[in-house]
Amino acid sequence: MAGNVRKAVAEGRSDCIPIFLSDIPLLFHRKIIKPDVAFVQVSPPDQHGFCSLGTSIDCVRAALMHTKIIIAQVNPKMPRTFGDGIVHQSHFDFAVKVDKPLPTHGGRPPNDIETSIGKQIAGNLVEDGATLQMGIGNIPDAVLAELTNHKDLGVHSEMFAGGIVDLVNKGCITNNHKTLNQGKIIGSFLIGTQKLYDFVNNNPYVEMRDVSYVNNTGIIAQNPKMTAINSCIEIDLTGQVVSDSIGTRMYSGFGGQVDFIRGAAEGFDGKGKPIIALPSITNKGESKITPVIKTGAGVVTTRGHVHYVVTEHGIAYLFGKNLRQRAHALINIAHPNHRESLEKAAFERLKCMPSP
Repeated sequence: MAGNVRKAVAEGRSDCIPIFLSDIPLLFHRKIIKPDVAFVQVSPPDQHGFCSLGTSIDCVRAALMHTKIIIAQVNPKMPRTFGDGIVHQSHFDFAVKVDKPLPTHGGRPPNDIETSIGKQIAGNLVEDGATLQMGIGNIPDAVLAELTNHKDLGVHSEMFAGGIVDLVNKGCITNNHKTLNQGKIIGSFLIGTQKLYDFVNNNPYVEMRDVSYVNNTGIIAQNPKMTAINSCIEIDLTGQVVSDSIGTRMYSGFGGQVDFIRGAAEGFDGKGKPIIALPSITNKGESKITPVIKTGAGVVTTRGHVHYVVTEHGIAYLFGKNLRQRAHALINIAHPNHRESLEKAAFERLKCMPSP
């Protein structure tokens, strides 16, 4: 049941519940969802009888606390991770042995556009000693690939991908400057290559925690130079960010975008950087910076939340800017083929030309 809820939210199906990732455990704690049966996949028990939820802690722990019957698939391919996902085998009502590889994702090198975005962010926005949050996909991987000359980076992220493994091995990620969970990589769930699964397996350097902790804005804000890198489907000229739908068609869940965008903005040290990164155009050549959002699309991150927007053409800083200034900044990082039409649309919408 827990896995189905998380999957439905992540996939953005029409039957999913629009909710921030950090709030999903509340569905179980407040008994809004009352699962009768939970199916979970775990690592084999250690010598003390403890299994690990491995790659997926997020809301699963909360679900198990309120489930009548727990059925475990015990899979030796599931990495043993530390943190909130340790469960004693006595809590399982039934257990079934399986031996199947975990699903993998990633491994494709970033294309030229993604690499350019990665260079923009790594070269201009990520400081030494920063704490990173980034999701899955080639843009986060492209950023990580450009951080090999950075020092003392940390990781506090709802999920992370294989790019961090190389940075740990190179000594770029140390987590030494973190004030919470110092010396630890903190995550809540992950999917990646076998290389990533091998890295987290039985590795005390990594702690997988409940998503209500990882995505708590108060916790996020305590990390030094919190740098949150998230993507989106489209953004309009005022800074409204659409991340979960293409028009009326649901595409993905809310995820933790708003949690981390806000947490980074509220950083206790005043050095947080909330970043929205996206290619300037779609695969069909349409501008992802639009005059208005598509009919039926949902705004996940409001224009009040947005600080930095990055495309392969540059960086727009929107915080504290009026609507005309925002439109001007966003047009400057739009694809050159669309800038003239965006300027005309901005004139029609704002009844004046955007100005710096």
